[in-house]
Amino acid sequence: MSKKFLPVLLVLICGGLFVTYGVMGRGDRLSDNPKTKYEKILKNVGIVLEEGHYSPKTIDDAFSKEVLNKYEDGLDPDKFIFYQKDIDDFKKYENKIDDEIHGAPLESFYAISKTYLARLNEVSKNYKEILSKPFDFSKDESLQLDGEKRTFPKTEAERYDYSRKRLKYLVLGRFVDLQDERAKLNKDSLHKADSTLEREAREIVSRQMDRYFLTLKNHNTPDDMFSDFVNAITGSMDPHTTYFEPVDKRSFDELLSGTFFGIGAQLKEDDGKIKIGSLITGGPAWKSGDIQPEDEIIKVAQGNATPVDVTGYAVTDAVKLIRGEQKGSEVRLTLKKADGSIKVVPILRDKISLDDTFAKSAIVNDGTNKIGYIYLPEFYADFDDPSARRSATDVAKEVQKLKDAKVDGIVIDLRGNGGGSLNDVVDMVGLFIKDGPVVQVKGRDEKASVLNDRDKDVLYSGPLAVMVDEMSASASEIFAAAIQDYHRGVIIGSTSTYGKGTVQRSISLDPQSENPLFSKPSEGLGDLKLTFRKFYRINGGATQLRGVVPDIIIPDRLENVKFREKDNPDALSWDEIPKATYTTWNPGYSYNSIVSEANTDLQKSPVFKGIREDVDQLDKYNDAETPLNIQKYRAQIEQIKTLSKKLDSLTKLSSEFPVHNIASDSLTLGNDSDKIAKNKQFLKHIGDDIYINQTVKVVEKMIGEEQLAQTK
Repeated sequence: MSKKFLPVLLVLICGGLFVTYGVMGRGDRLSDNPKTKYEKILKNVGIVLEEGHYSPKTIDDAFSKEVLNKYEDGLDPDKFIFYQKDIDDFKKYENKIDDEIHGAPLESFYAISKTYLARLNEVSKNYKEILSKPFDFSKDESLQLDGEKRTFPKTEAERYDYSRKRLKYLVLGRFVDLQDERAKLNKDSLHKADSTLEREAREIVSRQMDRYFLTLKNHNTPDDMFSDFVNAITGSMDPHTTYFEPVDKRSFDELLSGTFFGIGAQLKEDDGKIKIGSLITGGPAWKSGDIQPEDEIIKVAQGNATPVDVTGYAVTDAVKLIRGEQKGSEVRLTLKKADGSIKVVPILRDKISLDDTFAKSAIVNDGTNKIGYIYLPEFYADFDDPSARRSATDVAKEVQKLKDAKVDGIVIDLRGNGGGSLNDVVDMVGLFIKDGPVVQVKGRDEKASVLNDRDKDVLYSGPLAVMVDEMSASASEIFAAAIQDYHRGVIIGSTSTYGKGTVQRSISLDPQSENPLFSKPSEGLGDLKLTFRKFYRINGGATQLRGVVPDIIIPDRLENVKFREKDNPDALSWDEIPKATYTTWNPGYSYNSIVSEANTDLQKSPVFKGIREDVDQLDKYNDAETPLNIQKYRAQIEQIKTLSKKLDSLTKLSSEFPVHNIASDSLTLGNDSDKIAKNKQFLKHIGDDIYINQTVKVVEKMIGEEQLAQTK
């Protein structure tokens, strides 16, 4: 490890930042000038990336060019705002952004953003005029929706024509929907002429565009745009190194912990308005007695501070304002009630638990075997509250309940699980093995360290299957890889998991001092989620890029979607290190024969063959241009609908297989109608899922072989 890198990494891990701006006394403030602040952020980001990133790219002219392209693409991914001449003009910054990161005056961001806002203003003036006239849907023309397959317009006429086609596409879709709704009425007296429906479709799209451009305007604050610029820099280093403004960092922590401080209300968007969708029973909003579903939120204030008008805000942005960092902090909502009256309601925030993110279980019973099913949507943990719920602890409880119910096998469903707490992965693997290595972690210029399960106890030793898919990432992949390498169970899923094998750490960009007499106040520079380590399986291979290839591969409808790690050109590469020392599990069945037989059955299955064929056919439509001729559009839509319905029918069982709660879980539902409804939906989801059904069949074969071996 280099002498330069080691002390910097130590400072990073301690949570501070090493860039200082001179000695400051108590009460001193650095300049509030945004440009000064942005240049400090850039400089700090550059130092953190160069000195702390696992595999940093050299911040040079080539890197600068990549950042420029990424920022342009982020601002205008559909290529309908900038002109080609703008893109050509921006080339003068191709070799300057790296210098700006290293301390040169910041110019590129301001110039590009200024041009973007001017062009956006021009485009925003076009839609009213375009939508003021009827569209001719008999004309034979088409639209390329994929921005990567288009070029930037060269002339005003070319840009205007693309805007016209985009709007025509939106109106056409709404017009067809209105025609279909009219056909369902089947009452001549209620039928409207096509010309009326076309006008109504344009009016609907016009309102949508009003909200769209208002939302863009709200997002185009200098801080928001600069955040996007910094993320073009971090994203050019690797996809998971991310810059967070202070409010965004809080939201990230809430997602990981499964808890947050809020008011206990679900928000929804209704025709451009933000409304209360539902209330959490017992939550602060519910307790207030002054808030009801369908109330419209007009303004949000932090205590006595000036209220923020949230008209035109996206729901996610309104949520950021309503949630807070501390229990007991006050938020004031200005509400428009159903009767038209306006009311200001003060609420004290409290800790809200996201129950839907927590592990839950059920039992599948086919009359012969009882199979336990555990669903884990993420590896959650609250690092600031040791008493809070943790995924490994919760899974252990579910496993014990299933054991007490005398199940013959267990299925753990990690589909869609994007990861989370590394410690919980290690502990959770330990529930199923005696002891030994679980995962290897390696930092830049470091030797790999092995994270071990040191508990020789095995909570569950029976047949085990783990379900994964393309969206199973990070911690999910570590768990699946360890179970696979030990041959502790079989992994079932799509051709590979996501492929995120990197470790991130949150680094504050605010200068900090260990001496309280010279403490520096927070400047609100934000945080960097930095990739600084890499995961390796105990067999030596990285989970990065390639993910985990299941033992038993089941085709699904997301197979051709390009969103996995391997589809990102900035993803870190796959590599391998020496394997750890471990002993594979000795199951009471033939691991190889179970896997071979299941894969053979799937290849022969007409259902899964049909899924493969339909997914490939849908993928062809995704690559094609969209027709703006109504007859061709309808024909394409009907073909897509037919394929989608066929896929839906193929992936759902014609009749549900029996699923029920563990007795103790049924008792906890009590008379709570919301909990009962959610539980019913949970059981139905299990009972008609063909992938769970297929996994249960594999576990039953494992059980059968074990029982046969025991009788010999």
